[in-house]
Amino acid sequence: MLHRFLAAAIGLGLCWSVAAFGQSDEKNATAADEDAIFLVANPRFRDIEYRNTVLIAAPMPNGGHVGVILNRPTNRSLISLFPEHEPSKRVTETVRYGGPFSSSALVAIIKAENNPGLGAMQLMTNLYIAFRSTTIDKVIESTPNEARYFVGFVGWKPGELKTEVDRGLWAVVRADRATVFQKDTSRLWEELIERSRLLTAKLDTAEGSRHPLPSPLAALGD
Repeated sequence: MLHRFLAAAIGLGLCWSVAAFGQSDEKNATAADEDAIFLVANPRFRDIEYRNTVLIAAPMPNGGHVGVILNRPTNRSLISLFPEHEPSKRVTETVRYGGPFSSSALVAIIKAENNPGLGAMQLMTNLYIAFRSTTIDKVIESTPNEARYFVGFVGWKPGELKTEVDRGLWAVVRADRATVFQKDTSRLWEELIERSRLLTAKLDTAEGSRHPLPSPLAALGD
């Protein structure tokens, strides 16, 4: 079992769960009604952790948000982190850096028709983010390449992400599965910056019409 080897590999268990954001660890967590969003770092956002990054983030039922950085691949394979875990050899992509929160914990974004297990939260239809070791272990052993694996994540307290967006730190773009699993993310930030500019232009054009375009900012709440 993968979770038996993590302490030796990177110093912490895989047992971070959404309980850290006020959710029960005994139930599968679900996101709010809104889909996940992409957060695109403002070109002037110079924080070394987030400079030129694209994140996927989803609302938590308690009003906070959780997500991972999508465009920070590492050169480490999963089997290099867990050399005693034979199923990890089947994972073809390298592990990605998901963010500075619990940076020794493994997180997975999983393509699945149903919730893959405890500690998993739905991002959108057929897409989940998982934090619990037993759930990630099961995915690696059954459908290893239907997921993308990250070390660490990013979290926001209730209202914190909206404040950051209001300050102009992030542009908000509606998320989609194809982009989440885009193989080459070396230009993802530039692509999403352009997409956010096009979205802003469309919203400006629609302003004052009877049927304005919906804004993904609604996912951030009031």
